[in-house]
Amino acid sequence: MPQIFKALASILVWVLWICGMVMGFSVLIHGMTMGVIYGPEPSPMSVWAGFAVALAYGVGAVVVMILRKKME
Repeated sequence: MPQIFKALASILVWVLWICGMVMGFSVLIHGMTMGVIYGPEPSPMSVWAGFAVALAYGVGAVVVMILRKKME
C-alpha cells in the first residue's frame, strides 16, 4: 500500500477517534448540566442518540485502523 494511503488512513482514524471522544464527553457534560441524565424523568432520545453517534465514531475509527493494518 502506498505511503499516502497509510497517512490518509491514519489521519482519518485520529479524526474519527477525537470527534467521537469530544462528542461523547460534550453530550455527557451537557446532559449533566441540564439535569436530563440524572433527573427524575427519563432522558430524552437526543441524549442517547448523541451517545450512539459518538460510539459509532469510535467503532469506525477501530474498523479503519484494522483495515489499514490488513492492507500492509
